[in-house]
Amino acid sequence: MNQDKNPSSKHQNQQIALDLLLKRKSHNRLGGQALTKEQLETLFQAAFRAPDHAQLKPWRYQVYSGQSLAKLGDYFIEASKAESETQLTSEQLEKIHNKALRAPTLIVAYLSPKEHPKVPHVEQVLSLGASIQNLLMAAHFLGVGAIWRSGKLCFNPHLAKLLGLKTHESLLGFIYLGEKEGTKRPVPEVEQSQLVSYID
Repeated sequence: MNQDKNPSSKHQNQQIALDLLLKRKSHNRLGGQALTKEQLETLFQAAFRAPDHAQLKPWRYQVYSGQSLAKLGDYFIEASKAESETQLTSEQLEKIHNKALRAPTLIVAYLSPKEHPKVPHVEQVLSLGASIQNLLMAAHFLGVGAIWRSGKLCFNPHLAKLLGLKTHESLLGFIYLGEKEGTKRPVPEVEQSQLVSYID
């Protein structure tokens, strides 16, 4: 029998997908090898399925791995120096540089908004957020650990310039990807009654 026409098999596949979704969590300890091009292409295929009013595609991504991570760390240092009102110590500079080395693959996500009479800026920000979430879920489905970080560097105009962003573009986050390391406590259940209202 064709598996697609088997109701039991279809329900089982749906349940597997739902279980995976409900178990997604961020991983801050990541190691192993950089993601392959095939893995990354799958992640971006998922990312580009995000809701996108008028098909504006207001998302842009830069992928760093290997030697380019050290170069990104240098950018982190240069941008941090430009923003700091005091001279940074060698320990602080090392810590800043190492932010780029937390995982074997790092994706920079940024907003590239388009002028459109029916799509306000906020919708395009939300679209990029949805795109990043799709990417995180695809990584989870592939068994890849991931975490979405922001911090001061995400809003540092000097870093945006170093990364080649245009004046109307803005960073929205750093997505770290790699092999999950260490143990992770289960994500606690959220009390829905405090967050969800059912209207009669």
